[in-house]
Amino acid sequence: MPHCLRFLVLVPVTLLWSVSPRSAEPQQPSPEVEQFVRVRSATVILAHVSVIDGTGKPAVRDRNVTIEHGKISRIEAAGGASAKEGTTTLDLHGYTVVPGFVGMHNHLYYIARPNIGPGKNPTWEAPLLVPQMMFSSPRLYLAGGVTTMRTTGSIEPYADLNLRDQIDAGMLPGPHIDVTAPYLEGKNTIFIQMHQLGSPEEAERFVDYWAGVGATSFKAYMHITRAELKVAIDQAHKHGLKVTGHLCSVTYPEAAEMGIDNLEHGFWVNTQLSTGKKPDECPESDSEDTIKNMDPDGSDAAKLIQLLVAHHVALTSTLPVFEGDVAGRPPLQYRMLDAMTPEARDAYLYARNRRFEKPIPEGPTMLTHEMEMERKFVASGGLLLAGPDPTGNGGVLPGFGDQREIELLVEAGFTPVEAIRIATLNGAIYEGKQVSIGSIEVGKNADLIVIKGDPSRQIADIESVEIVFKDGIGYDSAKLLRSVAGRYGQY
Repeated sequence: MPHCLRFLVLVPVTLLWSVSPRSAEPQQPSPEVEQFVRVRSATVILAHVSVIDGTGKPAVRDRNVTIEHGKISRIEAAGGASAKEGTTTLDLHGYTVVPGFVGMHNHLYYIARPNIGPGKNPTWEAPLLVPQMMFSSPRLYLAGGVTTMRTTGSIEPYADLNLRDQIDAGMLPGPHIDVTAPYLEGKNTIFIQMHQLGSPEEAERFVDYWAGVGATSFKAYMHITRAELKVAIDQAHKHGLKVTGHLCSVTYPEAAEMGIDNLEHGFWVNTQLSTGKKPDECPESDSEDTIKNMDPDGSDAAKLIQLLVAHHVALTSTLPVFEGDVAGRPPLQYRMLDAMTPEARDAYLYARNRRFEKPIPEGPTMLTHEMEMERKFVASGGLLLAGPDPTGNGGVLPGFGDQREIELLVEAGFTPVEAIRIATLNGAIYEGKQVSIGSIEVGKNADLIVIKGDPSRQIADIESVEIVFKDGIGYDSAKLLRSVAGRYGQY
């Protein structure tokens, strides 16, 4: 198996976005959307809730959060003046409100291996395929609390652009979408559906075209050359757009010096210490050499982190997609299996069962190593973003994976409120949208998640999403999940 196949199957590459400004009043939902609406009123009071505001501050108990015309208008101690006529008040004792998640590595596709079969080493037939999940993914994201997301690499870009516009027009349910253009990929990709760049000049034309038709970010992929990447970054910046990357042929220091805005998968796919690394080529050795061998407390790590922070390069943490590399993980969740087609479920369980043949590790793993590097990056002033990389591989699904990412950030050593900030306000800051989303503040869009329990005390409560407000309209999470039961992997 090619050395990079596992990452190609696990992770796509990302670029960045800008989006048309939202109107002050949300669009009237179509019947297709209205069936999932649980709360819609000119004024809504979320009464007696705990508030985790997304800034990293401690939770505040027993508050009333008032939503008027799609905006947060008041946050005050519960038990104040009586509500005016026509107000919808929800008594939410025992519930917590957090900002809507801003998912920064959130795909709209699924990775399929044709004719995969069971066995110690499950086989499948080429080519590796990437079917689009235009029906199930947006609903899963919204049900899980994602109100804004970046696609971080597009396989069907026109479909993604049209989906974004139809969601914003109130015609389909789903989050607001930063549509990343098709992957900026070089030669020798394993994905038959990806274009392969042939020169820096082609990279320039590629960026100009997709910026012109409405893409709002770009993502460089594993086989791009340094010359192609440099031109793509410079050209995207001329359009006011950002570039991220899941890199292999280009190292992190090289990309940082070029001016890249974001790097995906934390430190996991950095190849600067890979044995036999040649310029503009993925290494023939294990592409995980760097994360295996770079001591988080050593000089190489300190120098790399200092370089990334100095060049204002954000990192996207995608811990769920790597958790599956560890025997005995992740915990099996039937809510996730319920969303998958029988074929997708079988493919996942084949791979999971094979991993369980390995011994459960007793000491540090590459996952814990990655977690430590991410903590060091944040402690040094770096901007860490969150996204699960949901492609079905490793049991990472839209929405569920976003919640799991927050749980794993807590396992990594961040406090619950710090982890929630990474998954909300940090993404908004990167997207340049912190004035309107990312935290619970008066005047911001009412993009909120109503959670049963208190994730500041028990992070597993982050999974107990009941209502997701987007632009002040409250959507029923359970109804959205029921509508896609058994469909993820099909459409």
